[in-house]
Amino acid sequence: MNNDITVNPMTMPLHGEITIPSDKSISHRSIIIGALTNGKVKISNFSICADCLSTLNIYKNLGLEVEFLDEKTLIINSKNGLTPPDKMLDCGNSGTSMRLITGVLSGQKFNSELFGDESLSKRPMKRIIEPLTLMGARIESNDYKAPLKIKGSKLTAIKYESKIASAQVKSSILLAGLFASGETTVVEPYLSRNHSELMLKYFDSDIKEEKFDNKYLTSIRSSFLLPKDLYIPGDISSAAFFMVAAAIVKGSDVVIKNVGLNETRTGIIDVMKQMNADIEILDLRILNNEPVGDIRVKYSPDLKGIEIKGEIIPRLIDEIPIITVLALNAEGKTVIKDASDLKNKESDRINSLAFELNKMNADIIPTQDGFIINSNGKKQLSGGAELNCYHDHRLIMSFYVASLVSKKQNKINDFKWVNTSFPEFLGLFNRLGV
Repeated sequence: MNNDITVNPMTMPLHGEITIPSDKSISHRSIIIGALTNGKVKISNFSICADCLSTLNIYKNLGLEVEFLDEKTLIINSKNGLTPPDKMLDCGNSGTSMRLITGVLSGQKFNSELFGDESLSKRPMKRIIEPLTLMGARIESNDYKAPLKIKGSKLTAIKYESKIASAQVKSSILLAGLFASGETTVVEPYLSRNHSELMLKYFDSDIKEEKFDNKYLTSIRSSFLLPKDLYIPGDISSAAFFMVAAAIVKGSDVVIKNVGLNETRTGIIDVMKQMNADIEILDLRILNNEPVGDIRVKYSPDLKGIEIKGEIIPRLIDEIPIITVLALNAEGKTVIKDASDLKNKESDRINSLAFELNKMNADIIPTQDGFIINSNGKKQLSGGAELNCYHDHRLIMSFYVASLVSKKQNKINDFKWVNTSFPEFLGLFNRLGV
C-alpha cells in the first residue's frame, strides 16, 4: 500500500453484508490470560493485526508454544508456564500489550524488559507503574515511559482506587493480582471495559464484581485457571467506521456480522440511537461470556446533535473520532466532555482531530476534555484537504469516512498506519461499493 491515498466523495450508496476483523481487546487477552492456564487453548478468529501479533510474539519469547491451524485459528500451549526471555520484548505500537503484560511480568520469578516504537514510547505508563509498585513490583522506566525494565518480585494484594476508568489499568492490576498474596481490588468511578473480567471468569478464576456507593469494584485472588477453547467476536471499534459511514452516505443499507456487543463497548450504539440513527441489532447470542450479534445501519437523514459526557465515555472512548464525523452530519451542536484521556492515545486526539477536520471547513472547537461540534446537518464538508494522521490509525479511518461525504476529494498521508489495527479496512469498503 502507498503511504498516501486520495479518497473521492461517494456518488452511490453503501450496500451489503460484511464481517469485520476480530476484536483486538479480546484477542490480546486470549493470549495473555490463556497462557496462564498451563494447558492447551484453541483460539478461533484471532486478530492478526500488528498489535495482537506483538502480544503473540512476546509470549512466544516467554516460552508459549503456538500452532496455527489456519490464518486465524491457533492452539496455544503453556504447559511449562512462562519462562525467562532471551531478549527484550517488543510491544510495537500496542499500549494494551505493554500495560497488561507488565502486570503479568511483575509477579514472575525472572526479569524482563518491554519496549515499543516511537509512538508507544511517548505514552504514559505511570498509571500502571504506580499501583503495581504499591503491590511490590520493581519497574524501572524512562520518566514513567517505555522502555520498562521489570524485576520479578513477590507481590502483595492492594485495594486501588483509580482516578480514571481504564480497562488497561484495571486489567494490569488484576493480572498482577493473580500472582499476589491476598485479595486485590480495583475501584473505578465508572465501569470500564470488562473483557478481562469476563475471560478470567470463563477460565474459572476467583474473581468478583460489585457496585458500591456509585463506584465499581473488581476483586481477584490467586487462581488456578482452567484451559478452554475461545471464539473471538468481531471488533465493534472497527465496525464503528462502517456504522457511521452507512448512517451518513445517502441511501446506504449495511449489515455487519458477528460483532461483539459487550455492554462496556456499546456506547457507540447508544449514541447513534440518541442521534436518531437508523440502527438495529439482529441475532443476539452469547459466546464464551461475550454477547455477539449482527448490526444493521441504514442512511439516517435526520441526525441531531447531543451532549456526550460522564459514565458513557469509557464505553466509547476509542470511537470518539468517528463519532465526531457523525456529529458533523447532524443538525445542531454536539458537545463531548470528560474525554481528556483522548490526549494520551496514539496522538493527542482532541487537538489533532479538530485541526485536521477543520481543514475541510468543519466547525470543531477543541476543549480541555473534548469538543464542541457545530453543524446544521446540511453543510457538507468542503474537502480538497491534505490530512495528516500523526501515526494514529483511528484518525486515518475517521478521515476516510469523512472524505466519503465531502464535496471534493481529500488526500490522507501515511495511510499505512491503518495496518496497526485494521489491514482489511479498504477491502471491506470496496466490498460495499466504494
